[in-house]
Amino acid sequence: MGSWRVERLDQLPTALLATIMTKLDISSICSLAVTCRAFNSCASHILSFLPNFHILDISPSMELIKPLLPPNSHLQSLKLDCGQLNDSSIELLLRPSLQELCFHNCADFSGKLLSEIGSRCKDVRSLYLGSVAEKRGRAIHISDLEELLGGCTQLEELNLMFDLSLFLRHNFARVWALASKKLTSLEIGYISSVMVTELLSPNVGPHQYPNQIRPSILPAIQKLSLAVDYITDTMVGTISKGLALLTHLELRDAPLIEPRVTFDLTNSGFQQINQHGRLKHLSLVRSQEFLSTYFKRVNDLGILLMADKCANMESICLGGFCRVTDTGFKTILHSCSSLYKLKVCHGSQLTDLVFHDIAATSLSLTHVSFRWCNLLTNHAIKSLVRNMRLKVLDLRGCKNLGDEALPAIGSLCELKMLQLDNSDISDVGIAYLRHGIISSLVSLSVRGCKKLTDKCISVLFDGSSKLALQELDLSNLPNLSDNGVLALAKSRVPISELRMRQCPLIGDTSIMALASMQADDDRGHGSSLRLLDLYNCGGITQLSFRWLKKPYFPRLRWLGVTGSVNRDIVDALARNRPFLHVACHGEELGTDPWNNIDSSYMHDYEELDELEQWLQEGEWESDDEEMEDAEDDADVVVE
Repeated sequence: MGSWRVERLDQLPTALLATIMTKLDISSICSLAVTCRAFNSCASHILSFLPNFHILDISPSMELIKPLLPPNSHLQSLKLDCGQLNDSSIELLLRPSLQELCFHNCADFSGKLLSEIGSRCKDVRSLYLGSVAEKRGRAIHISDLEELLGGCTQLEELNLMFDLSLFLRHNFARVWALASKKLTSLEIGYISSVMVTELLSPNVGPHQYPNQIRPSILPAIQKLSLAVDYITDTMVGTISKGLALLTHLELRDAPLIEPRVTFDLTNSGFQQINQHGRLKHLSLVRSQEFLSTYFKRVNDLGILLMADKCANMESICLGGFCRVTDTGFKTILHSCSSLYKLKVCHGSQLTDLVFHDIAATSLSLTHVSFRWCNLLTNHAIKSLVRNMRLKVLDLRGCKNLGDEALPAIGSLCELKMLQLDNSDISDVGIAYLRHGIISSLVSLSVRGCKKLTDKCISVLFDGSSKLALQELDLSNLPNLSDNGVLALAKSRVPISELRMRQCPLIGDTSIMALASMQADDDRGHGSSLRLLDLYNCGGITQLSFRWLKKPYFPRLRWLGVTGSVNRDIVDALARNRPFLHVACHGEELGTDPWNNIDSSYMHDYEELDELEQWLQEGEWESDDEEMEDAEDDADVVVE
């Protein structure tokens, strides 16, 4: 801002400034606070009555978060990444006025966090807790869960994203009897199928006559999402029978050993789904995280038995059903007239014939995913895209898809997300996207498409008008080099997430180009990237780390690198940028796009990230010196 503008702002009434700033998020408020004295004073004042406080893209320490959370009896919603916090911050964070709590990465907290929420936040309605007590030396006791459920009597939505199987089974159901009768949504990070069955079974209750059945513990539940060891007939039947109001059911398992028939899902279990006829969203997925295994006891008959009661289904996700053929999948398409989301993973018997007569249905699909369905070809896609309103198309792992499918895909003018990983497309085919959907796409992934070269970048982006693209995955492309990244940087596409892992020809030149990338005429110079994955890129040396430190990449929050490049430099970078998540072990960064497919929001940050500057003013110089010392040490080693 010019000095004359600052003077004019100083003359505005404080009440007017405060009214305007309360409409902004925390990052924007902090950005304004460093621009002039009037805004700084106003920002400090409004933090004492702001109703919402959300910081999830950085992980602040206790010292940094404390001045931002003064006493505030009006605070209703608090969302934080708690990666650098522990039990000592409980008193600062928890307020009686809170109605919504969302704490990610709570590994350094103990079960005290649960019990204190139960005693301090009686009116909380929505609660999300991630990774509680996962750090060694931290523990959760059943009494902590008891105080949480007994104290939060207004809970409507509860997400406990950690391992609940550690609790003793004989006390578990008794404790859940204390849960709020208003609870409509429950998500659990991990729990055993036996505990789920015992929790929801209508057993004889305490102090009751033998013929007196205990009422349902969770009578109002409408949405249930669980990760379990095994999805079984008994568990599915108990859920379907006991939760009369259920509209959303999401179950995911990851067996360690091949399930026996008594611990597996069969056609009989499928028949029990949706007994009350209210279900609209169903997801049943067998993950292959630990073992290559499938639902081998469910076939087309199971789908036919379920379809009779599922005419009103709006969303279906089936993963790992290796014995379901075209007959079963066609039954879904022709029976569920309201279906708009369809996802199939590892559909090993799904072929083009499923879509041969899709035009005869009344379907208006908007979200479609066929991951690792290897029998699908270009013909299937040509039939599928008759649903012109498609917004999400996920075809990862469909190896028989090639250039012939791309003209049809290019005609989808409303498409926001396209994933073509490991398909057989080439630079010639991808040109069909250039004058079609590329202007509407928010996310594009061509990971593992081995035929693509640098030319695909210029084909897609050279001379493009303003694009909406935010996420681009170019990982595992053996022919992508620095020249391709230079072309991407020149295109000035304001990408916020760029993945280029496992690209052997990507080196330091790419990092320098991205660091100086001008994203938009109105926003000045500086890369717009918030996530950059460079894991196992062949040409990355210690030179790149000089461009990865401040002030370059001012908005970067996630970085994937190979830790073996030089451990000291990596550690120095992490200390230089404490709000940057540096991943060195090949883990995937960020979140699964399938869970955020409707999100097209991207915050307009200034050239420098004033949130980081405001929180950490004065620490740049010493950090830079530490980084340079590490680089000098590395130079000595190299020599």
